[in-house]
Amino acid sequence: MSAATSDYLSVMKEHLREACKWAFHYLEETMKGVTPELAHWQPPGIANPIGATYAHIVLSQDGMLNGMIRGQAPLFVSTWAGRVGVSEPPPPPSPDSTELPDWSGWSRRVHIDLEAMQPYAQAVYASVDDYLAALTVDELDRELDLTFIGLGKISIGAFMFRIGLSHIYTHCGEIACLKGLQGVKGYPV
Repeated sequence: MSAATSDYLSVMKEHLREACKWAFHYLEETMKGVTPELAHWQPPGIANPIGATYAHIVLSQDGMLNGMIRGQAPLFVSTWAGRVGVSEPPPPPSPDSTELPDWSGWSRRVHIDLEAMQPYAQAVYASVDDYLAALTVDELDRELDLTFIGLGKISIGAFMFRIGLSHIYTHCGEIACLKGLQGVKGYPV
């Protein structure tokens, strides 16, 4: 790897770390004021409730970082097992399919305990930050094989920017909209 590429990836790593901190902050600010009633309101159509969407974001960040990238057990099945604030786990990816699992049925059944989920979310955010703080340039450029879920091969850096961050912000927008539909302020600004 050239010195210029290494320097670029070092800067990218710091931008990624800062971007993740902001995404998590923005998510938590958007979740402020969400009561159990707001969290479990069943929107019309096929939209998911706020609580299930929040749980999906946090559980997915944990699974993507600790499971897919690090190759370790996610916090939700290790140090936080049974304490993440969901009444039942979401459906996992099927080894027989390249499609992501359908969480729609789960999202309408699951009960989210926001008071239990928020400390778990903070542990996930800390896990992401710890990983990014120690991330080497070579690791940032390491290729992930995500063909098992239809995403092909992608570097960790690209995965974190394209999928990790966009996933948070996309669902954050859904949460803001669902809050607005219930008559409360969505985004914190």
